Amino acid sequence: MKKVHTSGAPEAIGPYSQAMIFDNIVYTSGQIALDPESGELVSGGIEDQARRVMENLGAVLEKAGSGFEYVIKTTCFLADMDDFSDFNQIYAEYFTGKPARSCVAVNALPKNALVEVEAIAEIPPDRKSIERY
Repeated sequence: MKKVHTSGAPEAIGPYSQAMIFDNIVYTSGQIALDPESGELVSGGIEDQARRVMENLGAVLEKAGSGFEYVIKTTCFLADMDDFSDFNQIYAEYFTGKPARSCVAVNALPKNALVEVEAIAEIPPDRKSIERY
């Protein structure tokens, strides 16, 4: 197993890695809408937060040698299921391949975020030689 770390996504706010690679699969930790430079939650509503989450997730996937097009499964957590439709609009811009997904409402998210997303993705054979660490 190998750890993935990129400055393009926020530092972990607990005892975990941004992602782990096992064989040719990357397992990301959940990303919330933290600005990678300041470590602060971005301002705005679900659309702004969802977009930042996707940018953070994309940075982790890229560092691992993968990308949105190689995502197999996502798990999405919403602080309010009333945000489902607005979240889906942003989600669909990034996950055009429509991977498998679970989306649930939760009582609360770290730093009172509105959304968190984690992913499992393939690292395609032609990208395995990318320097990832």
